[in-house]
Amino acid sequence: GTGGRADHVSVSSPWGGDEKGILVLSHLDTVHPVGTIEELPYRVEGDKAYGPGIYDMKGGAVLGLTAYRTLVEEGKTTPLPIRFLFVSDEEVGSTTSRRHIEAAGENAKYVLVTEPARDGGKIVTGRQGSARFVMTTHGRPSHSGARHKDGRSAILEMAKQIVEIESKTDYDRNFTVNVGKIEGGTAENVIPEHCRASLDFRFRNREVGEEMIAWVKGLQSFDPDVAFTVEGGLSRPPFEKTPAIEELFSHAKGLAREIGFELVDSYTGGGSDGNFLADRLPVLDGLGVDGEGAHTLHEHLLISSLVPRMTLMRRLFETLQ
Repeated sequence: GTGGRADHVSVSSPWGGDEKGILVLSHLDTVHPVGTIEELPYRVEGDKAYGPGIYDMKGGAVLGLTAYRTLVEEGKTTPLPIRFLFVSDEEVGSTTSRRHIEAAGENAKYVLVTEPARDGGKIVTGRQGSARFVMTTHGRPSHSGARHKDGRSAILEMAKQIVEIESKTDYDRNFTVNVGKIEGGTAENVIPEHCRASLDFRFRNREVGEEMIAWVKGLQSFDPDVAFTVEGGLSRPPFEKTPAIEELFSHAKGLAREIGFELVDSYTGGGSDGNFLADRLPVLDGLGVDGEGAHTLHEHLLISSLVPRMTLMRRLFETLQ
């Protein structure tokens, strides 16, 4: 692993050779800090199994691998080779795994993502794209009482930039802005020299995203005596529902009906590793477990969802060609 994170793990079926096949994407990391198991211990209450990351998405990772293992244990193969990629940094932007995901996509015909189901079992056929930036301002420090006039506030400059940037949220264009973190200054009686803020863009359309990325990177200081910089860019491209994705969803929907449940697709705002491949391959996302509470202390999966959804995954393995 790199950056203090675990290794990424690749598992391939022994059949199929170099033929383009089915790529199953899962991530093994969670957003929960070390020690969360004390606050959210594994437990079962009725149909709910609780634990940190059990829904997002350790449950889905196990579900996909279990579907594959049942085939192997029965001595069966599938029309296409199956390749799993388990990554360890999805929750922090897939910074080291992205190149492995894109490389694996070069040898894939279909992509199945075991992120958790949405809203009662819905799978995902579209996601927003995202861009992330770090903004910095560098002013001139001074005593806030004795020499206020000499100072140039880095925080004031950043505040003006934030107001300008946040005003660009446009729900009609499916474009949103969030400045999620800001830090700066040293004391109440010092005109602040430095300020730093983190910025997140979300967008449904790639052209809109590219337009706004170029805009924010072109911003200039309001105060010429304060330096302002923006670093960052596209984090995940948008995952748009293409005809190939629609065709793959229709196939999965028919399989689910044979198994005994209705499969519904949805669009969601959060990104996943499926975003990296959806512009070139048929991708189905949200194929993992049903449940709720991702990133919270009531995170749980629904035990009753395990067998039907594992069976759907197995049938996809058996029928895609």
